[in-house]
Amino acid sequence: MATRILIIDSDISLSTVLGDYMANRGYKAQRVSDGRTGLEVLSNEHWDVVLTELQGIGMNGYELLKDIRHRLPNIPLIVLTTRSDREDQMRAFQLGCDDYQTKPFTMDILICRIEAILRRVRAYEESKQRIFDLNGHVFDATHQTFNGQHLSSRESDLLLMLCRNEGEVVDRHRILSALWKEDNAFTSRSLGVYINHLRQFVTPAGYQIIAARYKGYKLVCNEHMGLMME
Repeated sequence: MATRILIIDSDISLSTVLGDYMANRGYKAQRVSDGRTGLEVLSNEHWDVVLTELQGIGMNGYELLKDIRHRLPNIPLIVLTTRSDREDQMRAFQLGCDDYQTKPFTMDILICRIEAILRRVRAYEESKQRIFDLNGHVFDATHQTFNGQHLSSRESDLLLMLCRNEGEVVDRHRILSALWKEDNAFTSRSLGVYINHLRQFVTPAGYQIIAARYKGYKLVCNEHMGLMME
């Protein structure tokens, strides 16, 4: 599955050229012209990288950085901007950006920087927590067990993705790409079967696996759902 990159920039000419350049190299890029739309898109879909300008995007660029980092602590966040002052760069890094590129920039070097950041993120993801306590029900991804009951490798890997992103929608394309290596009608049906089987494990623990139509799935604790509804 292609790496998905969201570009937040009101410069249509630049972002269009950048999007086309990335598409020709196998990436999937989408451009939005203002920060608030960018936040909405980030909330509704899975993205692997965010590229954003700091000005001309309908809101304070630093507030946008802060908001994105609060919502998505681990997403690679790269600033592409005309602001070259040392103070601007320091503030952006303090608010959580991973890289800062001033315009004009070299596109192939930008791609190299994106890939370098993604390699570090993927390595970190692979080393993260593998044991989860779901209201006293223990899921051990290393030993592929849930409360002592054995799970298949695919069941364990799927539940691990959901647990690591608890409360957030895990994009179905991302799941199918990671676990089935392809996205088609057959693998989609197979994913649904595995989701239903995992529900038999997590429901007694007070959790639900919720389907977000045409988007993916998320693992939610019933207690948290109750708080959101109050």
